[in-house]
Amino acid sequence: MKDFFRKAKTLIPGGVNSPVRAFKSVGGVPFYVDRADGAYLKTVDGRELIDFVCSWGAIIHGHNSLEIREAVIQSLERGTGFGAPHEKELEMAELIRKHYPSMKKVRMVNSGTEATMSAIRLARGFTNRSKILKFSGCYHGHADSFLIKAGSGAMTFGCPDSLGVPASFVNETIVIPFNNEVVLAQTIERFSDELACIIVEPYPANCGLILPKPGFLKKIEVLAKKFKILLVFDEVITGFRVSLGGAQALEDIQPDLTTLGKIIGGGLPIGAFGGREDVMDFLAPEGPVYQAGTLSGNPICLAAGIAAIKLLEANPSIYDQIERRVEFLKKSLSQTAKEKGIPLQIPHKKTLFSLSFSDKPIENYETALSISTDLFSKVFHSSLNNGLFLAPSPFECCFLSASHTDPIIAKAADILSKSLE
Repeated sequence: MKDFFRKAKTLIPGGVNSPVRAFKSVGGVPFYVDRADGAYLKTVDGRELIDFVCSWGAIIHGHNSLEIREAVIQSLERGTGFGAPHEKELEMAELIRKHYPSMKKVRMVNSGTEATMSAIRLARGFTNRSKILKFSGCYHGHADSFLIKAGSGAMTFGCPDSLGVPASFVNETIVIPFNNEVVLAQTIERFSDELACIIVEPYPANCGLILPKPGFLKKIEVLAKKFKILLVFDEVITGFRVSLGGAQALEDIQPDLTTLGKIIGGGLPIGAFGGREDVMDFLAPEGPVYQAGTLSGNPICLAAGIAAIKLLEANPSIYDQIERRVEFLKKSLSQTAKEKGIPLQIPHKKTLFSLSFSDKPIENYETALSISTDLFSKVFHSSLNNGLFLAPSPFECCFLSASHTDPIIAKAADILSKSLE
């Protein structure tokens, strides 16, 4: 592994193509994957690891799903890409609108960052306002407007404000604490005439998993409507991951715009954004807000994503099945941590959860900073050495798939319990 990583650092900045993969927050050298099947990754040196990362949430049916693989092969036989309209675009748009009624029209893109970046530009163009409101710890990709008190790798590396972001962008982004209704109301009232949109991860999943307090998301929706500010739900992680209709279905909220990613590509690179018809019609070529992408709507990515969504439709109980396994893990690990006097919070929502080594409930960015990174690093390496791959950062979430069967979960619980001990 060290030879691979040493060579990688001579060819790729930091040796990785996404910062958190470098293991900097947990120490050590990253392993290299040879292949993945079901709930397991196989490394180039022949080790098998139970995978609790699942391509950062994109894999919900398990790695190398037969149905998704067959869909990719059939699509590949027709060509790798067209740069022109094709039927799969319509099929995906119809599937998304079916499960996300708020998304009357949909535009396909190539990543979650591209989706959120485009949604913000559209919101600014539609409202003719320049400021956006985001919440500290919420990660919306690496576009300039978002790297201000962001979560994810920005927290991992201790630099929530990235160099290279102009001060003028910082001035247009207002950041407030998550789960604080008083500050929310005061901020919106103060800047109501300048705010184009409020963008939020309904279940922030990039500084541990943060669950909204009862009524908080509904309060955002009410205030956004009152002051004619567009509400943007960033469901790049939660979309099709917590339910077929995402977090907005669970919370009974109709955002003006929604961004999607991860699962709608079945593990292949993809993103999408959509929303109200009058707002989406402001996009070129209908309207004055420009957005484009040479590879947007790639047929292979869409074929994989359509297959993934249809598998979810065929087995909607998958969410409850996986949640039951998450709850088993939570009960087992909480008991071990309590016996050993280890402070551990395990917030979870359906198929995702986090291991937050803190005696304080993780309610916002500020409380997330209380997480013991040292304890997490020890558990991470002990688990990895014994065959379980956790996200290599104390501020990331874990994800399970349908391939994580009861025996595999029991084995993972044993590995984690021993790590705690």
